[in-house]
Amino acid sequence: MTFDIFIADTDAEIQACFPVFSELRPHLKQEQFLAQVRRQQLQSYRILAVRQQGAVKSVAGFRFAEFLAWGKILYVDDLATLSGETSQGFAGALLDWLIEHAQTHGCQGVHLDSGHQRFTAHRLYLNKGFRLSSHHFSLTFNT
Repeated sequence: MTFDIFIADTDAEIQACFPVFSELRPHLKQEQFLAQVRRQQLQSYRILAVRQQGAVKSVAGFRFAEFLAWGKILYVDDLATLSGETSQGFAGALLDWLIEHAQTHGCQGVHLDSGHQRFTAHRLYLNKGFRLSSHHFSLTFNT
C-alpha cells in the first residue's frame, strides 16, 4: 500500500500528528501540543510525517543544529509510529528522507538519541548505518 511523506505545516496537519507523538511522549497534552510545536519551530524544529489513507501513521520531529563537536547536523528529536502500524517501513522511509535532506543541506551527519530499551528502533538505526557513538546524560529539574 502506498503512503505519502510530507512536512506538517498547517495547524490541522500538526494536530493530526498528535496521536503518534502522544504514544512516544505520553506527557504531552493535546490542547498544548500546537503551541509547543510552534515555539519549537522558532528553533528550526519541523515535523515530517507519513500519511496513509488520510491518517498520519508515523512522524519525525527534526531540526538543524550546529555543534563544535559535530559541525552542522540534522538532529532527530522524535521518531515514532503508531502502535499496530509498525514494521511497514514508515519509520525507515522517514529516516531515508531525513538522511537525504541532511545531505542536501550540507550537514556533516544525522544524530538522534534513543531510549536504551527501544531495541526495535535500535535495529532500524543500525540497519540505516547509524552507530552507537555516545551515552546521553541528563539532569531533570522539578518545576
